[in-house]
Amino acid sequence: MTTVTECIQIQVDSRRVLDERLNDAVRGLQQIAMETGTQGILLTRHTPGHYTAALSDQVPFGMTRELTN
Repeated sequence: MTTVTECIQIQVDSRRVLDERLNDAVRGLQQIAMETGTQGILLTRHTPGHYTAALSDQVPFGMTRELTN
């Protein structure tokens, strides 16, 4: 079973903005993950320009994984 505790929606039209938003989301989620030390970060591309960044127990603590739907 996958548990996601924090999820950030990201929708953009430019690559530069995408990189900034993804980096900001990862930094924020890293801070939250440090509190429990049990979840990693999962970045998911749903469609061009639409992503989510989330904490997930399916990703080891300290790791960030990417998933394309």
